[in-house]
Amino acid sequence: MASIDKFKELKSLIDGLEGDADKFFSKGNSAAGTRIRKGLQDIKTLSQSLRLGIQDLKNKK
Repeated sequence: MASIDKFKELKSLIDGLEGDADKFFSKGNSAAGTRIRKGLQDIKTLSQSLRLGIQDLKNKK
């Protein structure tokens, strides 16, 4: 089910990747790239869950 909490969690996941993105793109840190890829996968999973929840709420109206 979609909720504002899931949306806030999504925002925090994105914000949390900023440091690793800087390390990877500016300094070429490969481990940071791996952490970014994992974080993006988590974002993808949460986004899909949020999308489905929003669709369910929309269809109930």
